[in-house]
Amino acid sequence: MKKKKALILVDIQNDFCPGGALAVSGGDAVLEPSNRLIERFLDDGMPVFLTRDWHPADHCSFKEQGGIWPPHCVAGTGGAEFHPGLNIPPGAAVISKAMERETESYSGFGGTDLAQRLRKQDVDSVVVTGLATDYCVKNTVLDALREGFRVTVVREAVRAVDVNPGDGARAVGEMERAGAVVAGIEETLSCVEGSAADGQKARCL
Repeated sequence: MKKKKALILVDIQNDFCPGGALAVSGGDAVLEPSNRLIERFLDDGMPVFLTRDWHPADHCSFKEQGGIWPPHCVAGTGGAEFHPGLNIPPGAAVISKAMERETESYSGFGGTDLAQRLRKQDVDSVVVTGLATDYCVKNTVLDALREGFRVTVVREAVRAVDVNPGDGARAVGEMERAGAVVAGIEETLSCVEGSAADGQKARCL
């Protein structure tokens, strides 16, 4: 059976976008390239997955509980909702993570059935966008590679928190060293469409 690609949109939630409780600088810039990919994947009948932080109000990652982050993405609140500018397709699979008080998970694979869902749909490679490069994107990508999936990270469709200057760039380097391809949106779309030039095909997963 022919294998296929899936799109994974990581944590494009209100609290991680400008005006949110844990806003990533320029976080809403991931919307336009992510929406272009959603449209392409839908046109080609390929699956789309969205991960989200879905925390209890007393989650261990929050400063009041001894964690490092302000309260964010509390289940059922507006901050936990996906950004309204994200064109979520009907039937897209939503993967909720870090739902237990004492469990933190930056990865969309951590404590979820994402890997099983991908395999059930005969997916062997994934395209990843979202927030934030140096936390949930990086950990999702590294876990996808560990699970045996090939991974493309879309350069224009990720943004970093950069708690420490350069964290985002270091995360990109770590993902590349682990085996991920970091590509621009046009190159990624060409690969998905099967229209990549001969010189680009080696980078298409």
